[in-house]
Amino acid sequence: MKATSYNLIMSALYNGRKGDRPPVGNPTSIVCHELMDACGVSFPQAHQNPNAMAELALAGYEIIGFDTVMPEFSVTQEAAALGCKVDWGDRDRMPDCKNFPYENFTDIEVPENILEKPSMRVVLDSLSILRRHVGGQAAIVGKVMGPWTLAYHMAGTQNFLLQIGLKETAKISRMLRQLMPVTIAFANAQFQYGADIVVLADHATGNLVGSYHYKELLLPIHKEITAEISGPIILHVCGQCTDRLELFAEAGFDAYHFEWQVDAKVAVKKIGHMISLVGNVNNPEVLYQGAPDDVYKQVRYGIEAGINILAPECAIPLATPMKNLKAIVSAAHEGY
Repeated sequence: MKATSYNLIMSALYNGRKGDRPPVGNPTSIVCHELMDACGVSFPQAHQNPNAMAELALAGYEIIGFDTVMPEFSVTQEAAALGCKVDWGDRDRMPDCKNFPYENFTDIEVPENILEKPSMRVVLDSLSILRRHVGGQAAIVGKVMGPWTLAYHMAGTQNFLLQIGLKETAKISRMLRQLMPVTIAFANAQFQYGADIVVLADHATGNLVGSYHYKELLLPIHKEITAEISGPIILHVCGQCTDRLELFAEAGFDAYHFEWQVDAKVAVKKIGHMISLVGNVNNPEVLYQGAPDDVYKQVRYGIEAGINILAPECAIPLATPMKNLKAIVSAAHEGY
């Protein structure tokens, strides 16, 4: 197989033929201060300007050596379009929602032109720019928030989880189903504008909700979403999720992007025959505080375990040393 970045990623996504090395991807942000400085593009411009967004995404491929480009660095693009007041942060802070417009669980008003809202349009335009620059060379990765995460933004995380504890199942399901079309529409639009893969982030993690909550409330919705999205999807759920791995595979996703709390060998044993696995280099202890040797050891553990695409576990801390990101690439280039 011709070992281009694009070919390596797309083959690994479907557990296909291997090249001479495992691919390195970033389903979430790998932007750090040093990368901003190296390419001359910084936050918050890269959240709101399509050219800046595309240029910073390209830097991960051209400067660090990842096999993917991923231009959506925040988790608030849809929230802003749905009426949240967003503080777009600065060089040292990621964007953050400042209000919860549906904390009373009233019916959500989804704008008919939501894809034309500035916070969503910027992602689509950035994907189009990236397609012109590296289409067919690197894998272009889009990102959407799933309805569970969007509900956190609409109602507030603690408020939403409280309703689950109070067994307000009808209220929860109604909000999720009102938000589901936003996820589907944004994902399909991203494929149309140039994405090869879309990451769907939905934070039904083990330290917040039980696996039975996922099975009852979110699994049926995820099955509907995967049936309606016209392209390969990587599910991202943070944290300890060992107890729901089989459910993620059952939901119909093509891959699961997971954190270090889930042991790579355990994940491969449980669902490696059902779904591709992406991850799971530790952020706080290894990439942020560790040295390249620490990164190397964890990457090689992932390769030996059988992870399909090597990646940081989640959006990296902004102060992460770029040498540690390059160490992921170096370890992968040693091959299998």
